[in-house]
Amino acid sequence: MSQKNTPTPHIGAKYGEIAETVIMAGDPLRAKFMAEKFLENPVCFNEVRGMLGYTGTYKGKRVSMMGHGMGMPSIGLYTYELYNFYDVKTIIRVGSAGACNKDLHIGDLVLAQGACTDSNYADQYQLDGMFAPIGDFQLLRKAADTCEEKGFNYKVGNVVSSDLFYRENPNTKGWIKMGVLAVEMEVAALYMNAARSGNRALGILTISDHLLTGEATTSEQRQTTFTNMMEVALSLV
Repeated sequence: MSQKNTPTPHIGAKYGEIAETVIMAGDPLRAKFMAEKFLENPVCFNEVRGMLGYTGTYKGKRVSMMGHGMGMPSIGLYTYELYNFYDVKTIIRVGSAGACNKDLHIGDLVLAQGACTDSNYADQYQLDGMFAPIGDFQLLRKAADTCEEKGFNYKVGNVVSSDLFYRENPNTKGWIKMGVLAVEMEVAALYMNAARSGNRALGILTISDHLLTGEATTSEQRQTTFTNMMEVALSLV
């Protein structure tokens, strides 16, 4: 990729300032927290629109961490630029999700094997049918192995990426009947961008609230205490 394509309209980094593996969080402050907690010598490569991004090393391996914002349009924009202009090969989303499975609890992890969606994001590809966005199997298998080794409570399966947080007529019963584990807002777009660019992606989610029981966490807890999923993500670097 030619350096003339960077910086992009939304990322201020020059070509080469972003590692081939990027761990992303919806909240840019979570990206900052991860970089300061886990990376050696982190250097900020992006502040455009407050979407913070950092590159450093973890156990001698170069890795970047960056925010991606809320919703599929936002993560779709940033991951498209990372894959197509910065030659990023692997993107791992670490985020929060609302459980819709009775066996999941606050703090448990969900490894998104696939991502259903109510979004029209795939329409741009003009396919003859319905595309099924899935995560990279090698990343998924290693993430599950790490959860087993560390004793983290986790489940592997389908999530649903919703375009709406505040829905006029909320109804998750259909997704629950189909065995969907949790609701979030970004993974499906990430998986589609990875598939279209020929690269890798995985969503690692922490249960922050429960749609069946009403359990919930604070924004501060979501920003600074969901470190298990970060450790799993770093094991994939």
